[in-house]
Amino acid sequence: MAAHNWIDLSQDADTGIETLRAHFEGHAYDPHWHDSYLIGVTEQGVQQFNCRRVRHNSVPGQVFLVEPGELHDGDAPTADGFTYHMLYLDPHWLAREVNAVFEEAPQGSQLGFASTLTSDPRLALATSQAFQTLHSGELRIVRQRAMDHLLERLTGQLYWRTRYREDPRLPLVAHKAREYLHSHLHVDVGMDELALACGVDRFRLSRAFKSAFGLPPHAYLVQLRLARARHLLAKGEQPADVAIALGFADQSHLGRWFVRAYGLTPAAYRKRCSNLPDR
Repeated sequence: MAAHNWIDLSQDADTGIETLRAHFEGHAYDPHWHDSYLIGVTEQGVQQFNCRRVRHNSVPGQVFLVEPGELHDGDAPTADGFTYHMLYLDPHWLAREVNAVFEEAPQGSQLGFASTLTSDPRLALATSQAFQTLHSGELRIVRQRAMDHLLERLTGQLYWRTRYREDPRLPLVAHKAREYLHSHLHVDVGMDELALACGVDRFRLSRAFKSAFGLPPHAYLVQLRLARARHLLAKGEQPADVAIALGFADQSHLGRWFVRAYGLTPAAYRKRCSNLPDR
């Protein structure tokens, strides 16, 4: 990571919620996704990112909201870069907590964000207060109250939407390929093998997959592995062991992809989440 860029990351012991504050100049992140709900506030500069096939420019005070699995990147279009703070909310935690505020979730539904970028001063304030209390390790009762306040403000941006097992808007071959990659996460899958499993040639498969999910199959598989690596590292597993378990060539291979997606090395991420020393 460039010398002028920095990341300060922590994890709340009670909820598992990660809190992050960072500054970037120039290119920040390659396209990637998380399996958490992201809610954050831009503090300074212009945070430019692509999400939902739209380019967004988040300026100070705006709140950005990204759902699990939504592909996004990050760049600083101005010389002074941008600074932001953000919370990573576990989907199971969020659904459980929101059920106390919303009516019971309709069957076969999942939470969605109504918009990716919003100018809502009260939501921005609630997000910043929740970030500060969790990131600084305030008393438990203070942290819980701040999160309750955030959830109350967040309900205006949340809605229950149908959980598609197979989204009818996307080609069936793309669904088949995605399911195959999820079930072969640890395997060194080749395009010929994937195309054979889907019953099409690899060129047609690549076009359909990228059109549906924004990434070619090989890049999608890397993102799956990186999302799993975050979980294992946060639990305290060693980067070298994680790399082997997830099919990366070695720890350096995992590290290169991890830094491009998250701006931190696997070892640094592990240390900040688990507080465990390296072996």
